[in-house]
Amino acid sequence: MLFSLEKKQNENTMPYKLSFLIPANTEEFLKNTVEDILANTSEETEVIVGLDGKWSNPPLLQHPRVSVIYSPVTIGQRKMTNLCARLSKAKYVCKADAHTAYDKDFDKKMFEAFEKAGDNAVIIPIMKNLHVYDFKCYKCGYKVYQDVKPICPGCGTTMKKKLVWKPRRGTNSRAYCFDSEPHFQYFNEYTQRDEYKKDLEETGLTQSMSIQGSFYMMTREKYMAMAESREELGSWGGEGISIACRFWLSGGKVLINHKTHYSHCFRTKGDVFGFPYTQSGRECQRTKQRVKDMIWNKKCPGQIYPVSWLVSRFFPVKGWDEKSLKELKEYESGKHR
Repeated sequence: MLFSLEKKQNENTMPYKLSFLIPANTEEFLKNTVEDILANTSEETEVIVGLDGKWSNPPLLQHPRVSVIYSPVTIGQRKMTNLCARLSKAKYVCKADAHTAYDKDFDKKMFEAFEKAGDNAVIIPIMKNLHVYDFKCYKCGYKVYQDVKPICPGCGTTMKKKLVWKPRRGTNSRAYCFDSEPHFQYFNEYTQRDEYKKDLEETGLTQSMSIQGSFYMMTREKYMAMAESREELGSWGGEGISIACRFWLSGGKVLINHKTHYSHCFRTKGDVFGFPYTQSGRECQRTKQRVKDMIWNKKCPGQIYPVSWLVSRFFPVKGWDEKSLKELKEYESGKHR
C-alpha cells in the first residue's frame, strides 16, 4: 500500500506541543476546518491531515503548520488517525472530525486544563452545534438553515450553500454516558448533581462517563499505547465509548473543560450532509459488538476496574436501572456466560 506525505514548508526547530489529527474521507468542509484551527491556535500547534482514499476538494492551502498524509485507497478512520499520530512528535494529540470549528486560543485553554488535571486524562471542551451554511435561493432570495433538502419552496429552484461557519446559539453539550446496550447518550441530568456543580466551581473541569467521538485530546504517549488495539474495533463507530472506558477503567479520568468550546456539524435531517465514512449496517453491528466485548470482558489495555464500577460511579445513568446493573455484575462474575 502506497502513502505519500506532503511535508511542512518550514520545519520548526522545536517540536509542537499539540498535533491535531484529522482523518478525512471525501470531506466537503476539511479546508474550512483546517483554516479555522490555524486561526484559533498558537504556533505551538500543528495540523496533520490524513486523506483517506481521495484528495481534498477544495484543496488545502499550503501552510508551515500543516502536514498531509495521502492513501490512494481507504484504510478506515482509526487506522488513518494512527498514521497521523505516528507522524506527530508533540506532547499532546487530539483527534478531530473534519467538520469542526474552535474557540479563540483553543490550544492554550486546553493546555491549562491538563496542567490542572494531570496527564492521565482524556479531556474534551464543551461541544456546540456548528452552523456551517444556509441554503439560499438566488432567484427569489429565500434562505433557510442547512437541515433541509435544497429545493426552494417558493419557486422550485435548486438552492445553493451560503457559508455561515459559526456555533448555533443555545447548543452546549457538557456531559455524556452510554446505556446498557451500549449506545451513546447525552447526559444532561448529570449537570444537575452537586458533585458536578462543585467541580465546575472549583476547577472548571467536570467529569463525564463517556464522550462524543468528534473530538478528544490526550498525551501522545497515552494515544500510542492504545493505537494498535484500536484498529481491531473496525473503521469507525463506538469511538467515544471506547476511548472513555479505556481511561476510566484503567485508573484515568474523562473530563470536560468548561473554559473553552468547539463546534461540530452533525448529520442533517434532509440527508444533505452525513457520515463521510461509509460502512455497511452489518459492519456497524460488528464494531458495536467489538466495543462491547472489549469493555464488558475486561479487554481494555491496563484495565483494573469492571465496567459495572463505572456505571455505579455515575448511577443513576440514562438507559440503566437496578436490574440491568445487577445483570451486568452477574455477567462479570461469570454467572451468565
